[in-house]
Amino acid sequence: MIPGLLCSYSWHALQMPPGGMLAALYAFHSHDIPRGLLATTCLLVVLNCLSSFQIYSMPVFDSFEAYYTGRTNRPCSAWVRSGFRVFYGFLSLFISVALPFLSSLAGLLGGLTLPVTFAYPCFMWIRVKKPERFSFSWYLNWGLGLLGTAFSLAFSLGGVWSIVNNGMKLKFFKPN
Repeated sequence: MIPGLLCSYSWHALQMPPGGMLAALYAFHSHDIPRGLLATTCLLVVLNCLSSFQIYSMPVFDSFEAYYTGRTNRPCSAWVRSGFRVFYGFLSLFISVALPFLSSLAGLLGGLTLPVTFAYPCFMWIRVKKPERFSFSWYLNWGLGLLGTAFSLAFSLGGVWSIVNNGMKLKFFKPN
């Protein structure tokens, strides 16, 4: 099953037009899908992006609220929470407009932060659970932790290679 998936993915990846999934949807299916369904698809993609920003920003909001409640010794009101969210949204927008070249650093930053997801949990499990040395679970977690570290190194090198190969155009406040 996996070889079939890989072949299908590589075949479709070669046919992808520039511009992402919505551009591909319009390029391949605009003649056989009603316009209302295409508009609904675009609307759902926009809603997904807006809601995922809120979901993935929850730790930041929680940090703001913990700092506020620690300093004032009272709970956050709805207005304060809304203010934190608006402030963080404007800060994110400012950073994305001021530093439009951050997308070219995405591979490098992703590779550097990958051990948090792939390697550290395995090593932490070994440290906390203390399995019998040289047992199956000990080998499995060491192997997965080292594999995660190897992926991190490979992705970091790939990010550096991409930056070196394609270059970076540092244009502040000039989004493409």
